[in-house]
Amino acid sequence: MRPHSKPRTGLNALKARVKVRGLQAIDRRTAAAQALLGWRKDLVEDLGGETAVSAQQTALVEAAVRTRLYVDSLDAWILEHGSLVNARRRCVHPVVRERQQLVDSLARLLSLLGLERRQPKAVDLTAYIRERYGGTEGSRAQPPDSPEDATRPGPTRS
Repeated sequence: MRPHSKPRTGLNALKARVKVRGLQAIDRRTAAAQALLGWRKDLVEDLGGETAVSAQQTALVEAAVRTRLYVDSLDAWILEHGSLVNARRRCVHPVVRERQQLVDSLARLLSLLGLERRQPKAVDLTAYIRERYGGTEGSRAQPPDSPEDATRPGPTRS
């Protein structure tokens, strides 16, 4: 490393790739990428599922996933680097402060999304039967072998 130069974390190159290509810029075969995409899936499920998430929430989820990617990248660099403190200047490396800003940003995004888990919206029983068995408002579509079939009078055998 040259004297008086900033540490090269690779964060700017990662940000540029993700900004242009989105999460497709990361190699999905790696364990880190799979963990990140799994976290995105869990986050969407906690918000009630893909169908319950609005466009605004989807934008916040994508921003949170990108921010988490940046934080994870900086964490890896910091752990490889060794010390968090610049011994000569007796201060924390600037990358640690940048990481903390990203963590604060991630916390704000997650609080905007809400910290409580939401259940998917339950389907109304009549809407389910109508969708499942093709019934309309006027007809009484019954599922096959329903209990109501057993109570209907039918031909009796002697």
